[in-house]
Amino acid sequence: MKTSTQEKGTLLLALIAGLSINGTFAALFSSIVPFSIFPIISLVLTVYCLHQRYQNRTMPVGLPGLAAACFILGVLLYSAVVRAEYPAIGSNFLPSVLSVVLLFWIGFRLRRRKNQSLD
Repeated sequence: MKTSTQEKGTLLLALIAGLSINGTFAALFSSIVPFSIFPIISLVLTVYCLHQRYQNRTMPVGLPGLAAACFILGVLLYSAVVRAEYPAIGSNFLPSVLSVVLLFWIGFRLRRRKNQSLD
């Protein structure tokens, strides 16, 4: 039970890292999105927490791929939300569709890992 909670925490941190890295990039380099210091703070804290998890715990087989998928999901979700809020940037159709596909893939992989651990 504890391992499952730690794995979910790592996946959540990877998702937040994806959101905050795209938010930092948009805040620093996009003239349409207003500047905010909070994505930068979130990015620093999330990367620090992920680094501490990496140093103190071993990652089970398959978790790095899921963490990378969660990171990409965060990047795509932030992009879709920003493009919905500021339509001058472009359409949010592709990031939205890729986010849904990636979300289903992550859910499938998590369910498969759960079933393998029960056997």
